[in-house]
Amino acid sequence: MEELLEIKSLLLKGDTQGALAIIEELEEMSRDDKINNISSYGVILLLHLIKQQAENRTTRSWDVSIRNSVRQIQTKNKRRKAGGYYLTPEELRLALEEAYPTAIDQASLEVEEGRYEPEELAQKVNQESIINQALALIVLPKQ
Repeated sequence: MEELLEIKSLLLKGDTQGALAIIEELEEMSRDDKINNISSYGVILLLHLIKQQAENRTTRSWDVSIRNSVRQIQTKNKRRKAGGYYLTPEELRLALEEAYPTAIDQASLEVEEGRYEPEELAQKVNQESIINQALALIVLPKQ
């Protein structure tokens, strides 16, 4: 709210450059928030895909969690009023790659009841395959 009042004040003074700088900062903050949200759901999505691959099975709970994570990522990534998406497929891939180590850490606690250290689990599964699978679930045909 303070930023909006500052923008208004700057515009009234004729300082459009100052107002635009604040607007750009707000846009960046909003984008960072979207990326953080998408990454959080990405960790959950990757966690369950890792468990599926490592254990060569699935459960209804994992399937539901995967579907919910995909929906949330798609929702968070969609620009409602302006149309389009916040992150391109390439940026989504990067977000998933950055989320992957956290997902491996969490999955190591769950796969076969915590049998593997994160490094061991990382060797047991195929990161590229899991990220490709996650991306295929997330990216809409129009994107």
